[in-house]
Amino acid sequence: MAWIYIIIAAILEAAWTYCVKFFKFSDFKLLTWANFYTLPGLAILAPITGYLLFGLANAWFFSLAIKQIPTAMAFAAWTGASIIMIKLADTLIFREPTSWPEIFFMLLIMIGIMGLKFAAS
Repeated sequence: MAWIYIIIAAILEAAWTYCVKFFKFSDFKLLTWANFYTLPGLAILAPITGYLLFGLANAWFFSLAIKQIPTAMAFAAWTGASIIMIKLADTLIFREPTSWPEIFFMLLIMIGIMGLKFAAS
């Protein structure tokens, strides 16, 4: 079950990362009660809300995982899986180009994560 928690935490970490990317403090000056629940207001509030929710959920799932497997192994797997999730989102959602060397090294990360899992068994 700990490995499922790691994957969930990695997905939440990727979502948290994109909330950080799209969050702008300067936009808070534009937020008023009149546009709080309108589309422009929600565009300002969505990244900070996601930042808080995804960050807390990420920490919670990661804490569940490290209670069941060694912390160093959990952190290595979580970091690697997070990097892969972020790159997948970049490629599939945001249409950023991906090169063959990037795919090769992501496969190496996945092999390393699986190696950690099998070494712990």
